[in-house]
Amino acid sequence: MSLALSSGQSVIRSRYIYFTVLLVSIPIVYRTAWSSFTSSIWHAATTQSTTQATRIMSDSSHLNSTSRTPVYFLSIGGPNFMEDTDHPAYAKLAAVGREITTKVKPKAVVVFSAHWQAGPNKIKINVAEKTDLIYDFYGFPPRYYEYDYPNKGSPEVAEEVIEKLLVAGIEVERVKRGLDHGIWAGFMVAFDPKKNPLNVPIVQISLYDNEDPDQHYHMGQALESLRDEGILIIAAGMAVHNLHDFRATRATGETMSYAFSFDEALREAATAKPEERQAKMSALMRRSDARKAHPTLEHILPIHVGAGAAGSDLGEQLWTFPERSLSWASYRFGKVAAA
Repeated sequence: MSLALSSGQSVIRSRYIYFTVLLVSIPIVYRTAWSSFTSSIWHAATTQSTTQATRIMSDSSHLNSTSRTPVYFLSIGGPNFMEDTDHPAYAKLAAVGREITTKVKPKAVVVFSAHWQAGPNKIKINVAEKTDLIYDFYGFPPRYYEYDYPNKGSPEVAEEVIEKLLVAGIEVERVKRGLDHGIWAGFMVAFDPKKNPLNVPIVQISLYDNEDPDQHYHMGQALESLRDEGILIIAAGMAVHNLHDFRATRATGETMSYAFSFDEALREAATAKPEERQAKMSALMRRSDARKAHPTLEHILPIHVGAGAAGSDLGEQLWTFPERSLSWASYRFGKVAAA
């Protein structure tokens, strides 16, 4: 995500010629027989090739026509976002989900969440096939702790990811862990189990427990080749994320200036030429408004992983919506083939 022909046939010539007329007839008969023989062989080869091509196309139906998945960065809100169907970001996230299930058609998803950090120089990966949900949020009504998002993991995909990370010199720890709300809450919207099910394994990988954008970019680079195997990489976080100011602006509804300025700076960096992208993404975090947009960096670091996995593909901002002290921008690196 090959044809060998054998006939076992031969043309048997007579050892004895009894009639003169046969001397004339044999070459004609021979040519006729050989023509019929080669024609049947060609027909068999063509039929087998067509059958094999059809089978290969069927086996590869989960891949887009380029056989290389794009990379997504999705801004995903808190648990209450699942029920906020009138929010402008709700329909946009659902539309991206439909794009993924109907056009990208991955065979598995590898995902990074803002809500899972491992060690400063080590990452963790979920190798379990069956996982529960993690309700890693507090103070919500009881019904939020009863949500279920059907999902399964893939030990095989996890081991392939581990191999690529180890080759890149990245320390990895295997764990068995459920999906945190940084994944499942957003996936409930993007991949509604009833309206738009994902129906492929989900393998979650942690971030580093540090604020080094280049280290996260390097992790993405190590995983780029997964895309050639029909595996989709999704980075989930928020383009701008300051919960303190979000609560402070509840009464006024004012959108902070940094929500606009940092959002635009992120767009310029993420859509830069691939050879310039890492330097611009790294410089982004040294801006004067960076700590206002992200008092801590865990919600922006996933896009550094995604940008690293993009390789030579350009980034594109799919949509943005600065709101108070947040931005709901989403990005795609690479193209999507027509359905």
